[in-house]
Amino acid sequence: MGELPGIVITGASGRMGQMLIRSVVASDKARLVGAVVRAGHDWAGRDLGALMGVGHGVVVTDDALEAFAKAQAVIDFTTPEATLEFAELAAQARATHVIGTTGFTDAQLEALKPAAFHAVQVRAGNMSLGVNLLTQLTKKVAQALDEDWDIEVIEAHHNRKVDAPSGTALMLGEAAAEGRGITLADHKESGRDGITGAREKGAIGFSAIRGGDIVGEHDVLFAGMGERIVLRHIATDRGIFARGAVKAALWGQDKEPGQYDMMDVLGL
Repeated sequence: MGELPGIVITGASGRMGQMLIRSVVASDKARLVGAVVRAGHDWAGRDLGALMGVGHGVVVTDDALEAFAKAQAVIDFTTPEATLEFAELAAQARATHVIGTTGFTDAQLEALKPAAFHAVQVRAGNMSLGVNLLTQLTKKVAQALDEDWDIEVIEAHHNRKVDAPSGTALMLGEAAAEGRGITLADHKESGRDGITGAREKGAIGFSAIRGGDIVGEHDVLFAGMGERIVLRHIATDRGIFARGAVKAALWGQDKEPGQYDMMDVLGL
């Protein structure tokens, strides 16, 4: 048997980065070969084992290119700006780039595309099996119901999350729009405040809650006259996202360059 695929984790010092490191170390199907932090971070140059108690022998670096050169996959939950840089470097290394970063603008998403001509990109607003099943259900229900049913996506996260709506909420909104045969960009409604007037028919609304240590909760509400349908997913363990990301990194090893999502990984 050949050597197990080597994985590099970016944003290694963050909560998600540390969870990803532990998931790779715990896997019997992959190796942790690198941990990347931003330039000047005090973890740079230190042994990961001394910092976290796992990953002994892996020296944390702020040189992403050097780390990616010895990897078969990169798992990246950072910022849109950092992810764009990492996408180019992953393409140079021909490494599968698993992107869990959220908060991209349309222009930034467009800028990710060139790297996918040279390497596999797996990007998803949420890496969990449950959420991706919820996405499929949302699309199916939206297909079945007409504009007399209002659609609202309600999401809740911890008080340190910096973007809203969440990437998962937008993914659910896109699924609802696809089910209705419309574009989310033309029907998205969020941030209501003050005298907003009546709800626009056919709109897909978003509400964001931030508080405490909420890992992630998402409801898709279909509200009709006299009845409501609520589809819900509640995450209680951040590890579900890390395990899904590792699964995506392994899935991408024998795939042709291109852009994929977790629906592809899970065969949904």
